Amino acid sequence: MLDYDKEAGVYDATRGGEPRAEAAADAVLGLIPDRPGRLLDLACGTGIVTRRLAAARPACQVTGADRAYGMARMAATRLPGAVVLADGRQLPFPDATFDAVTTVWLLHLIADAAEVHTVVAECARVLRPGGVYVTTVDKAAAHDVGSDIDAVLAARPRRPAPDAAGLVSAHAVAHGLLPAGQAAFSGRGQGRTPRSTIADLRRGWFTVLRPDDPRVAEFAERLAALPDQDRRRPDPRFGVRAFRKPADG
Repeated sequence: MLDYDKEAGVYDATRGGEPRAEAAADAVLGLIPDRPGRLLDLACGTGIVTRRLAAARPACQVTGADRAYGMARMAATRLPGAVVLADGRQLPFPDATFDAVTTVWLLHLIADAAEVHTVVAECARVLRPGGVYVTTVDKAAAHDVGSDIDAVLAARPRRPAPDAAGLVSAHAVAHGLLPAGQAAFSGRGQGRTPRSTIADLRRGWFTVLRPDDPRVAEFAERLAALPDQDRRRPDPRFGVRAFRKPADG
């Protein structure tokens, strides 16, 4: 996993910046009731999405939480006094504290399926009856857009997706949450190029292959043979799912 303390300074610029944050926030907001209450944005990162959630819901008290100090420090500049250090596996909040909980680009980072279950359980625990949990799903699959790059990479070994929509739904239902809607948004400006994909493969992204595995060189050679090395292919489409905690508890 990336060192997000070190990654914080370049995170926004390398992850679609404000356009992607706007698209993500709009998708999340469409699944959250527009009424006064409290919202927790868990794994808020630099706060680039959290800030938009707070601006769009002025009657809602928004809290950002992240376990990486570097990320939380940056988020605190965007939401002074509203960001805490917290681990999603053991949230420092009482039961039934929030009317909404969001996790944008968190679950795909958790390699251990048991830990994904624990994080979803914690999100459900801190939700009030009638509250909504909203999360991104299927992040890795979103980058497979049917391009020539995807055709080259199709045979690569992959990790099981911890944020697969069906798996996340099963975790949510196991903790008393009911499906309550879905949405999708474009990762604006995040379409892959052959050249950038080669660099990512050599960093160990998109596959379980180690960067020094000979097959990485084979994939890189095939990617280097594609036309338009710096032309972005279509943007990914990210999925979002919502789950509601029954009002009767």
